[in-house]
Parts: sequence; structure tokens; C-alpha cells
Amino acid sequence: MSLSDKMRPVELGEYMVSDGATVRSAAKHFGISKSTVHKDLRVRLPELDSELYKKVEALLELNKQERHIRGGQATKRKYEERKAQRKK
Repeated sequence: MSLSDKMRPVELGEYMVSDGATVRSAAKHFGISKSTVHKDLRVRLPELDSELYKKVEALLELNKQERHIRGGQATKRKYEERKAQRKK
């Protein structure tokens, strides 16, 4: 693992906490897979910064609890867009 890979978990954690980001948005922002984000946050980050890990863990739990709401909002937007296209 390169030096940048060793610091990536801390950078990911700081980004997620400061922006309230989801795993998906963090993966897109850093250009890595969601699996890599999870591995960095759940396995590597506790070894590097336990205080940051606690904050990230709380955010991940909150995102997990809210994901059904975001999914419903996405479905609503999808059907509203379809309805708007039909009117044209």
C-alpha cells in the first residue's frame, strides 16, 4: 500500500464527516469503489484515528437509517420527471 493509500482513510473520514456525505458520494468524489470506501472506513481508519472513526461510524449509522427515505425521494423524482416529459 502506497503512502497516499495509507492516508486515504483519514481523508475519506474527514470528507464524510465535514460534508455529511454518503459512501456512494464519497466513492464518486475520490474516484474509488464503494467497497474500497467501506474497507478504508471500517478496517483501516480505526487503526489510524479512533476519534474520527467514532464520528464516521455514527454518520454511517445515520445514513443507514435514512437510506429508505432517500430511495423514496429518488423514486418520486423519477416519476415526476416521467410525468413532466409526457406533458410535452
